[in-house]
Amino acid sequence: MRKWEMVRLGDVASFNMGQSPSSDSYNNTGEGLPFFQGKTDFGIMYPTVRIYCTKPKKTADKYDILISVRAPVGTVNIATELCCIGRGLAAISQIENISNFKYLYYYLQYKENEIARMGVGSTFKAISKKDLDAIEIPLPPLPVQQKIADVLDRANALIEKRKAQLEKLDLLAKSQFIQMFDENYGTIELKEICSIITDGTHQPPKFVDYGIPFIFVSNIVNNEILYETNKYISEDDYKTLIKRTPLEIGDLLLTTVGSYGNPAIVKTTQKFCFQRHIAYIKPINEIVNTQYLHTAFLCDLVKRQIDRKVKGVAQKTLNLSDLKTIRIMLPPLHLQNQFAAYVEQVEAQKALIKQSLELMELEYKSLMQMCFNGELY
Repeated sequence: MRKWEMVRLGDVASFNMGQSPSSDSYNNTGEGLPFFQGKTDFGIMYPTVRIYCTKPKKTADKYDILISVRAPVGTVNIATELCCIGRGLAAISQIENISNFKYLYYYLQYKENEIARMGVGSTFKAISKKDLDAIEIPLPPLPVQQKIADVLDRANALIEKRKAQLEKLDLLAKSQFIQMFDENYGTIELKEICSIITDGTHQPPKFVDYGIPFIFVSNIVNNEILYETNKYISEDDYKTLIKRTPLEIGDLLLTTVGSYGNPAIVKTTQKFCFQRHIAYIKPINEIVNTQYLHTAFLCDLVKRQIDRKVKGVAQKTLNLSDLKTIRIMLPPLHLQNQFAAYVEQVEAQKALIKQSLELMELEYKSLMQMCFNGELY
């Protein structure tokens, strides 16, 4: 194992802490600069443009490393063009003694959990410019930095191929939906086929160190529920909150603020509660199949309605009153059940790919550790 010189990030890079511009400068028409506010705008390596800003206060240049500095902390992406950054982000630029910006990107990705633990604050964890400045990074010779960036690029590309396979299977389910159901079937308002349509708690609960997971919009990923969180509530608070949202297997959650319109089915008896930015939908099983309804939310007929009904620009919101009036195509239940059986087969294929992906990601983490500990070069 080689020992490389460790330097403070502030000695080799400069930082530009984000600042949110006035809301009247936001738009979704493409006017101005792409505007990124935080981790919710991040993709796997590069951010996704959702809104634009005509009066930016702070910007990042192409190839700057964007790092989330508040709620949550430590996730990194790479700017692909000049962009505006809000207060949830900082840009790392003017990197010296580093041959490839991806070397630093991968190292910060490797240290994400450690950086996240640096966050302070009771409601929202955050890190400061001083914290960024103090992060230590290894500084191997420039050719070694390039080799590390190259090998991690190749490993990351293999992971992306696996993820692309999962996306294709998701498209397969949508394609089957379109083939089986057309708009000749009548539509009905969502409130007519559900016994409950509400949202999560409106009052910030008292968080505890351990207990029942409390999830946020960021826990709805790829239209599934992720229960990993650093926010927990007590059993007593859970019993109080669950009365409003009596969760059962087969219920549906839908994100309604920010990254809106993403559905996820409750598939386990795992106890949890959630914030008000997530809608809670309990389908009437004698009328509608949950899996059918889940896919309906992902198809154009419903997505177009949601896009028309959301309000706001920077913080797009789908109100419950509007959600209840979304019209859902309602074919006979036996056809819905046939579709659900097809999706179950697709999900079985996805499960195999996910197992392979999880193994690759573990190997990727091990490879990162070897790279940055000097065990390969």
